[in-house]
Amino acid sequence: MTQWPILALRLFTVHSSQDLRLSLSAMSVTGSAQLPLLQSSPASQLQSIPHVALVPQRSLASSPGSKCCLLCIGQFPFHCQIFCACISVVSQPDCYVSLWLPTASDEKFQTKAIKNCRNPVWNETFYFQIQREVKNILEMTVSDDDVIHDDEHAIVLFDLAKLSLGEKVFMAFPLNPQVKTQSEFFFVCAFSLIVLEKELTFTVRGSFEETQRVSLGCDSHSPLPDPTFFHYAKYKQPSLDVAFTKKRRLPSFVRYPRTCQEDLDVRLGFDLCGQEQDFICKRKKVVAAALKEVLQLEEDLQEDEVPVVAIMTTGGGTRALTAMYAHLLSVQKLNVLDCVSYITGLSGTTWTMSNLYEDPDWSQKDLEETLKDVRKHVLKNKFFACFAPDRLKYYLKELYQRKQDGHQICFTDLWGLIIETMFHDKENSHKLTDQQQALNHGKNPLPIYLSLNVKDKISDQDFREWVEFTPYEVGILKYGAFIRAEDFGSEFFMGRLMKKIPESRICFLEGIWSSVFSLNLMDAWFISVHSEDFWYRWTRDKITDIDDETLFPTRPNELDTRVVSAPDSFSNIFRDIVMLRPAASEIHNFLKGLQMNTNYLESEFSKWKDCELDSQPNHLTGATDSLILIDTAFAFATSYPPLMRPERKVDVVLHFNYSSGSQTGPLREASKYFAEQGIPFPKKVPDEQETPNLKECYIAGDKESPETPIVVFFPLVNDTFRDYKAPGVKRSPSEMAEGDVDVANTCGPYYINNLSYSEENFDKLVKLSYYNVQNNKDLILQALRTAPPLQKSRSGDGMCMSLVKRDPSILPAAQH
Repeated sequence: MTQWPILALRLFTVHSSQDLRLSLSAMSVTGSAQLPLLQSSPASQLQSIPHVALVPQRSLASSPGSKCCLLCIGQFPFHCQIFCACISVVSQPDCYVSLWLPTASDEKFQTKAIKNCRNPVWNETFYFQIQREVKNILEMTVSDDDVIHDDEHAIVLFDLAKLSLGEKVFMAFPLNPQVKTQSEFFFVCAFSLIVLEKELTFTVRGSFEETQRVSLGCDSHSPLPDPTFFHYAKYKQPSLDVAFTKKRRLPSFVRYPRTCQEDLDVRLGFDLCGQEQDFICKRKKVVAAALKEVLQLEEDLQEDEVPVVAIMTTGGGTRALTAMYAHLLSVQKLNVLDCVSYITGLSGTTWTMSNLYEDPDWSQKDLEETLKDVRKHVLKNKFFACFAPDRLKYYLKELYQRKQDGHQICFTDLWGLIIETMFHDKENSHKLTDQQQALNHGKNPLPIYLSLNVKDKISDQDFREWVEFTPYEVGILKYGAFIRAEDFGSEFFMGRLMKKIPESRICFLEGIWSSVFSLNLMDAWFISVHSEDFWYRWTRDKITDIDDETLFPTRPNELDTRVVSAPDSFSNIFRDIVMLRPAASEIHNFLKGLQMNTNYLESEFSKWKDCELDSQPNHLTGATDSLILIDTAFAFATSYPPLMRPERKVDVVLHFNYSSGSQTGPLREASKYFAEQGIPFPKKVPDEQETPNLKECYIAGDKESPETPIVVFFPLVNDTFRDYKAPGVKRSPSEMAEGDVDVANTCGPYYINNLSYSEENFDKLVKLSYYNVQNNKDLILQALRTAPPLQKSRSGDGMCMSLVKRDPSILPAAQH
């Protein structure tokens, strides 16, 4: 016989108070048989079965020597008994208390509602079986039963890690204020039934399948033609509901457990995948040869002397698409493109990147020819090209086929098809995984596309998660959870691929990365005024921390006890309006069924912990069916986050800015964000409020710690280009008009919503962008020379790598 810990909770109140009182105690009982979860039963009947918890390495959990980051945990039943509670309200309330512990059950359970009573009393018992290695947060909600809509008065969030076996605690909550694997990871059950119905409906709540309909043959007395399978978390022990068209007897029930493979289809861990590590080794050889030539070094560079250089771009629609082509062409002419290992993009620059990587040898070819093809598409009339009758029929056919393949259809899929028409003459069959061909032998930089995972009815500033896409993997940085790129959009459950769906064409991903239609009123307000004060004041939940340090000893990784007070009905309606996303992308969640480990806040997760819900693990991504992906530019204007992963060890970043409005704003925003996260990043960056007349190029971070990447910042400005058509070559009076390029005016020819340019405006933007890089060649070389790997390796050998001197009479002064 085995002793299992039992946790008992008692909730009651004192008359005329507004407190929810809680009595907590823990005890141990003996048992060996199975007990259904959450039913009224004496504690002596509590018995349990083995179960496991899945948690990502470090971000969720990890055990030494754990290859696949799974853990088999022992039993820990949990007993909750509701006695009474009280709320003071104006009218006679019909109160009830609901309990939700998603780590133990997918269902919410509640007491009966006591009608017209200010001091309701309950005497109901609930049982949970819980795991000790996951973060168990019990949510107790006090609500008023109403005919139209129940009113939630308050939610108490309590971390069960505070409790120890054998202790009894009394509390009052003021309502107004890595892992080891096992094959028994989850059950796959087969049911054999003999019934008198020809159609049955089976339901297992919390399972992957949820509900299945089964039809019998002509002989209604025969068993089911095939077994019916449900995949569910073993420790949750959900019930099987069988629906009949008529009342019948169910004569037999048989459960057959089946083992599952130990390896997961979700890679858990913060390290780079093996394919990217192999790519970096190959790319460093290319970079070492290019640096030796560009910097005119006398000796070959060793692998540890090769700096990791990245190109970081911002969004900006067609302006970003066009200017990025020109910048890459200019970098190529300087022979610096082969020194770059990563290129990141969001919004409009993802169009440039995805078009380039259709050619596996793009960086080895003259980009002037590529730019000519892009020019043709930018100049054409988008309306007539995209909304011709034959294109509309094509869109309908493609969306229908996508639905048949199993994808979740949304407006961004149509937007992706429109993007395809804007920049291609025919159907583009390329996929993200096809770009792996461009990475063979390290011949091109690795592209990284950035998106943002958000939630409905929650501000982007309150919940956002970086999602990166490479030709190898798609993953969420915060959790250290990644899947193969070809599996993005398929259905997963508890880390395993349950339903394979064909990989999306690249145009559908472009629709996600640059979805201007996922903007809501809250995003528009924040972009306009960079403030959410009115949101916090009128519609945000009020959260109050409860001081319980005197009741419980301090334990590592425990979360504060909190009371969440929901806004009033008017605020709820207002929140629904301002947070509505009519056209956001909904993708099958590959983290579905995963849970947070009890120590998750101590891991790499904390580097990306930047919003309120990070301290409420019940509401993180593993608890949702779908990812809601939007254009990153709405909440964060740069694509820095993937480059700031410490595993990538980026030393130098060429920052090309294409945002409208403030040119230094995105860099200042990134600097502030990474400072708050404790991630090394330049703290002293240019500010156009201090320097109204921006120069073409700045260097930041070169005077800071060796861990801080050096940023070579290129704002999109027209400075010396007005007077010089090439570095050192002044314009003649007849050529001065060519230097008049209005990139500062947000309502000018390059404004964000303009998808087509005239020949003159296209050529001017290309020449300006090309010139700005050429004119600051020396600053780029200076940043490469001062990269920490080169400085460290050359500091003691007496080698002097002097900078190329500049003629101040013809070139703009560099500012640090």
